[in-house]
Amino acid sequence: MNTRLGGRVAFVTGAARGIGAATARRLAADGAAVAVVDLREEDTKETVEAIRVAGGDAIGIGCDVSQRDQVEAAVERTVAEFGRLDILVNNAGVIRDNLLFKMSDEDWDTVMAVHLKGAFLCARAAQKHMVEQRWGRIVNLSSTSATGNRGQANYSTAKAGLQGFTRTLAIELGPFGVTANAVAPGFIETAMTEATAQRIGVGFEDFKKAAAEQIPVRRIGRPEDVANVIAFLASDDAGYVSGQVIYVDGGATRA
Repeated sequence: MNTRLGGRVAFVTGAARGIGAATARRLAADGAAVAVVDLREEDTKETVEAIRVAGGDAIGIGCDVSQRDQVEAAVERTVAEFGRLDILVNNAGVIRDNLLFKMSDEDWDTVMAVHLKGAFLCARAAQKHMVEQRWGRIVNLSSTSATGNRGQANYSTAKAGLQGFTRTLAIELGPFGVTANAVAPGFIETAMTEATAQRIGVGFEDFKKAAAEQIPVRRIGRPEDVANVIAFLASDDAGYVSGQVIYVDGGATRA
């Protein structure tokens, strides 16, 4: 464990598995105390235990990020437990993929509520602590789908919206020592990408192999690949980086 984030406290949503879990573990390995946040507290136990076994400090919090009262309670619990809040990673996400003509109102509303409203509620609750201490880091999880992706009108829109949200936070919060950036993963091996393979009727191994052949670095991503970038953005080393969207996709995105 290093001390690059020693004394810092991080709040990571959607941290029970996948990119969120990898991020929570990485921030803890860098010295931060971590609030591991997911929809149900019991789902956070594995991530919390992994952090503690490795010598880090973590608590698990159940929270529906689309609900203001739950978000505010989760942030206040974190501050009560650790004394401060320095880093927010808005990673919580869901997919409700379908072609436009099949997409229901609920499919649309659910994705917007978790990705966009969730990021808004968490950022609003966290920023007051960051502004008061004149230091903070906000990292929002966008996606390469922000540029458009068949069957994901809702998800693509939400992830594009998070990029605009990120740039606005950078403008508003920058004068108070708070940076805001977005990370846009490409194909990362997670339960979410496995669900996409199932949706289109392709075996996951075949899905991964086909994806790797289209990626310049000739492999798919791991959650740790994204966590490494988030850890940099959360550190003092990234103090002059704000309002940016960093694509973590092995070179697949073309401007």
